[in-house]
Amino acid sequence: MGRSKAGDKVIPVLTVTLVILIAWYIASIFMNAPFQRDLDRRSGVTSTFSELVVKTWSQPKPTMPAPHQVAENLYKNVFTVKPWSTRSLVYHAWVTLSSTLFGFAMGTVLGIVIAVGIVHVPALERSFLPWIIASQTIPILAVAPMIVVVLAAVNITGILPKALISTYLSFFPVAVGMVKGLRSPEVTHLDLVHTYHATKSQIFWKLRVPASIPFFFTSIKVAVAASLVGAIVGELPTGAVAGIGSKLLAGSYYSQTIDVWAALIAGSVVAVILVTIVDLVSRIVSRSMGARPE
Repeated sequence: MGRSKAGDKVIPVLTVTLVILIAWYIASIFMNAPFQRDLDRRSGVTSTFSELVVKTWSQPKPTMPAPHQVAENLYKNVFTVKPWSTRSLVYHAWVTLSSTLFGFAMGTVLGIVIAVGIVHVPALERSFLPWIIASQTIPILAVAPMIVVVLAAVNITGILPKALISTYLSFFPVAVGMVKGLRSPEVTHLDLVHTYHATKSQIFWKLRVPASIPFFFTSIKVAVAASLVGAIVGELPTGAVAGIGSKLLAGSYYSQTIDVWAALIAGSVVAVILVTIVDLVSRIVSRSMGARPE
């Protein structure tokens, strides 16, 4: 039964991955073919379709690199260099991860504080919540340079500006999720604890907080991924020399598209790891609270 459930989860993922790889290879042919035909024409070379396909998959600076080119770049920059080398994607991922975790921690705390305030002070919901929602309509690409420039004017640089951008993206899902979670106890449960003359503090810790745990972990899965995006975006206007954002910038400056795609894949892997860790912690906490394993 356990193997059947595992297979039901793995097979669809592998199928979608295979479809993506096939589509990626086909797209790389069409994207790189015009440049390759122009190159062959200038060299006076006539290539068959199969030769053209092979050439489009082996260009040093392709418009869209083939999957195996990105895989080779990842292997080279992860396993063949020291992790602390500035050429290593592990090093750059760690720089971005440090900003991500710092911003995620601040965003989570801020989101929880806002949610608790909204739940216990009704006036905050009418006065403060609309501004919180409106803040998320501002594009992060417009906010990030403003934060970086303003903080740089007061000599605050380094990890903090990037972390604040991560905080800006991560606090909102936590706040919204926790508001819903803290309000999730049924009216009958609230009436029951009131009959026992429970204080507001007891209601909060013994009823509202346990009921909000599933909502909390669902929201921080979104928040941790948003924090990573914020950290990467925060590295772009700073001209950072380290981090996944810096790799994206350097690759775009020098038309190293393979490096750009490898950095994007590295960022995706970091996001998957972070979300997986949150999911594992969620399962452990749920089981410790008496939930049945899925």
